[in-house]
Amino acid sequence: MDTRPIGVFDSGLAGLTTVLKLKQIMPCEDIIYLGDTGRVPYGSRSDETITKYTRQAASFLSDKGIKALVIACNTACSAAYEKIHNNYDIPIYEVITAPAKKAANLTKNGKIGVIGTAATIRSDVYKKAIMDNKPDSKVYSVKCPLFVPLVENGRTGKNDIAANDIANSYLHELKEAQIDTLILGCTHYPLLRSVIQQVMGENVNLVDSGAETAKLVAQDIIKRGMASANDHEGKISYYVTDSIEGFSDLASRFMEENIYGSVEQVSLD
Repeated sequence: MDTRPIGVFDSGLAGLTTVLKLKQIMPCEDIIYLGDTGRVPYGSRSDETITKYTRQAASFLSDKGIKALVIACNTACSAAYEKIHNNYDIPIYEVITAPAKKAANLTKNGKIGVIGTAATIRSDVYKKAIMDNKPDSKVYSVKCPLFVPLVENGRTGKNDIAANDIANSYLHELKEAQIDTLILGCTHYPLLRSVIQQVMGENVNLVDSGAETAKLVAQDIIKRGMASANDHEGKISYYVTDSIEGFSDLASRFMEENIYGSVEQVSLD
């Protein structure tokens, strides 16, 4: 048994989709969350810059004595995972493999859509992972750069005019392709799930990359004998690189609990 915390890193608040799922599956685990809110979004940045930021985040969380690291940011995974995952003596998890496998298993017509940031779509990591699982698939990838700022500003309701207009514009190509499965290839996007589902229709399966990865992480930690021996609910600590107040407000709504007082501002530079 291992009572050290699990570290979860994202470019903003969206990695909380992974944290929430981990908390549901493994309620006794302590979790340390780091949101690089001062430098979000990552999607339009160069691979070199994204890798630099990811290295800084991994170093920060490693210094906190974590037993495992979840890079809950698709952009960071696509640009930096292969460059850093062997640099630490703890398991490091990415958010590409699990949702790609899930989508390949779910699709009936073999037409799978992927939405993500410009960097994630540019990398083609999802297409490669899907084809590894289902070589006869047709993969349609679309970058959705404005989804991240919508989420970071709380514009996620299915009746939000801006969110719907932007979603309709981005997703039109995927509707025309008649996909039956769509990977939300950014951990911000599940917060827009109701908008995306409304636009795509109820017959399209939405695959949450953060939630699928959380399931994989839980299974692997248990398999390794690293699950916590705590007999009480685990503690979640939050670190951000920008305003505590803005993050705390949105995060409290998403986590459905008051997290004020649990958030600390830090610098990664």
